[in-house]
Order: sequence, then C-alpha cells, then structure tokens
Amino acid sequence: MKSISKVSKKGISCGLNKHSRRNFLSNALKITAGLFTLPVTGAFAENTTSDGKKKPVMGPGGKYDILVAGGGIAGVAAAVEAQRAGMKTALIEKTVFTGGLATTGLIYIYLPLCDGRGTQVTYGLSEELLRLSLKYGPGDIPQGWEKGKKGPASPRFRVEFSPASFILALDEFLVAEGVDIWFDTVVCSTIVDGGQVTGLEVENKSGRSALYASCVVDATGEADVAFRAGAPCVETDNKLSMWVIMNSRRAAKKTSMQGSAAERLPVITIGGDNTGRGAPERSKKYRGTNGRDVSEYIIQSRQLLINELKECYAKEGAEKRKEYFPMTLAAMHQMRTTRRIDGLTVIRDHDHSKHIDDSVGMVADWRKKGYVWEVPYPSLLPKKTKNLIVAGRCISNDRDAWEVMRVIPAAAFTGQVAGLAAALAVKNKTSPDALETADVQKALKAKGIPLHIKDII
Repeated sequence: MKSISKVSKKGISCGLNKHSRRNFLSNALKITAGLFTLPVTGAFAENTTSDGKKKPVMGPGGKYDILVAGGGIAGVAAAVEAQRAGMKTALIEKTVFTGGLATTGLIYIYLPLCDGRGTQVTYGLSEELLRLSLKYGPGDIPQGWEKGKKGPASPRFRVEFSPASFILALDEFLVAEGVDIWFDTVVCSTIVDGGQVTGLEVENKSGRSALYASCVVDATGEADVAFRAGAPCVETDNKLSMWVIMNSRRAAKKTSMQGSAAERLPVITIGGDNTGRGAPERSKKYRGTNGRDVSEYIIQSRQLLINELKECYAKEGAEKRKEYFPMTLAAMHQMRTTRRIDGLTVIRDHDHSKHIDDSVGMVADWRKKGYVWEVPYPSLLPKKTKNLIVAGRCISNDRDAWEVMRVIPAAAFTGQVAGLAAALAVKNKTSPDALETADVQKALKAKGIPLHIKDII
C-alpha cells in the first residue's frame, strides 16, 4: 500500500516540493495569521467568491435569471416585464402585501398619467396597473380616458383605489404572469463577486439562505441592494406626517347620497405635506435609513393621530368615538424620500420640458399642468456596480425631480424599464450598464411607449 506522505531526512514531503523546512514553517505561520492564502481549487472554489469569501448557501428557489427586491409598484412592474420577456423571475417582498406605499402605506391615489392639458405621457405597465387598481374595488376611469389615448384637459387621468382591492389584483396578476413570489422574506445583504452583484442573501421562516441571479433589480424604495453593494447613494430627511383611513358618519352619509367611490375611503392627513409644511413646530427630521429614527417616526406619527382623536372627542363628546375612528393604519412608515442612488446620470431641478437624448420615456408632474419630464436611462444605473439596475423612488434624481419621480406612475414606469433592461442584459450576457441605450429605446418603442415630448405633440 502506498503511503500518503513520506518522511525523509530532509523533512516531511506533503506536496510542498523544493521548500526547505524553514520556508514551510514560515508559510504555515503566514497561513495561520491570514497573511498568505493557498489557491482555491476543486469543489471549494465553486462555493467561494473571487476574493476567497465563502458564498451563502443557495436557497430552495435555486438560481434565477432575474431577482427583483421589493414588491411595491416598481417591483411588480419590473418582475412582470422580466417574466414576460421569458426570464425566470423572483420577486422578494418583506411584508405579506404587494404594492408598497400605494397599498401597505395607504397612499391610495394613482397620480396622473397625463400632462393636465389632455395629453397622456406615460404608457405601458404604468397604465395597465392604473386600470388594474380598480378591478376588485370602487373607482372609475375619468371621463374621456376610458379607451382613448387623449382626453379632456380636466379631469386628469388619475384614480383613487381601495388598497386591499389593489393588493388582490396585484397578487392575481403576478401569479398569472408566472412570477415566483417570496413573501415575508427580508433581504439581508447583497452578494457581490468581483464588483458584480450575483444574488441576495435573504431570511424568512425557513432561515437564512441565498438566491442567485444573472441580474438584480433594486426596487426597495430605499436603494437597499445598491447601498449594500457599495454603490454611492444620497440620503435625505423627512418631516413628521401621517395618512390614515377613517370611519366617518359624515363621509358615509355623503357616499349614500352621491354614490362616490372615493368617499368610501375617507382619508385624513396629519403633519407635514410633501414640502414639510404643516409638520409640528420644532419637530425633528427623520432618516428612513436609521432604525431608531424609523421607530420613533412611527410612534410620533401615531401620536399625532391620538392627539387628533382626543381633541375631537373633547370637543364633540366621548360618544363621537363610535362614529369617528381609524379603520386601518399603514403597515409601513410613510416617509416620502429616504435614500436614492447617485447614478450615472442625475435628474436635476428644471430638467422638465427638455429633450434628453437617452430618454426611455416620460413622467408628468403630478402637482402642476404642462410639466413633463423625460427620464434618462443612466438615471437607473448605479455607479461602481455591475448586474444591478434600480427602479422606483430610489433612482438617481434630486430635489424637485425626486418629488416627481417618487410617486406611483413613475415607479411603475421605471419598473418596466428596469425589467426590460435586465432581460436584455441577461439575453446578451452582459450588465445593464453595458447595454446600448439605443437598444433599450428600440425595445420600449416596440411596446408603444413614446420616448420624447416631441413624440406626443
């Protein structure tokens, strides 16, 4: 029988030929100290990254073509677009509801797809989801927008929907399209190998595992995936505010008299508006990326509602509680802007109404008529990171542009673009940032999505 190793007068031979005993011991000490590493070979190499780090264990879902982190409106649009392109796609959502702020956050106004002057500017999945929001609940498409692409200057092409009804429609939609949904699953970290995002480490009731993919879409709303991958990001503060759906006898009476669907879901807003006006005096600003701030924000915003109820009951009597009370509370914080990528291009203030060569579509300003923003493709691309694209309110935009791009129509639109670009990247075995913008534009135009303001005039 052959021996595994042999002893000679020159010492032990274990495959370290031509090394003296002194060099052998020196290298052994270096290995122990972590100063020298042996080459990674064999089966072990398959379970390590290029820098020698151990890869997380693959979860039961195996490897996907595309992973979408975040099941809000942007994530839903991205996942559906990718799946329709023939990609094996998974959607990861930390709650048990799809829709994000639109549903879980009770922000139930699907803001306009038109410019306020009778011209529709946003198409594709953004319009498809608007119509889907009314499938199992109250609300109507505004007169003039039922079938055509253009309607009267007023009312604008927007709807109000039931959050719970929209959740049901979104779930059904995703399942019918074949998207693999992971509810109650938290993204814990981004798996990066040699500057390329290769997957996500997640945790749910099954424990912690990894999901791998050829491309990842960050639709978390707070650029969580991009940030954890090392992409440059920008953070901002939020003033205290709250949206809550209330039960009100006055609203119920108005509903029975007018039959208005919107009146069935009376909402009150407390605290600051989108500019911060109305927030309690001397109240602090909160960071949505700080765990303690998020907890304090939720507690203090609910205290605003408690104060409102106390004041109402003190004024109108304790019996008022039987007809005026909250029907449901948001199951997530309602901060408007928290963290976004500092991407290859930043959409700046005053970029509205301009021609952008690398635009992939348009978004209307929901606050005022006639303002239309072209969205450059590089605003979805993080710096210093491969195989990753961003969608929703955490794309690269600043100040006033962020205010326009954070809402539902823009989220759905950028989600569709991200899903389409991710699919093109996988098919071409490249990264979204390496795609030719012209190829992305061509694919969008084939879906009937206009790219520039001149295309809709």
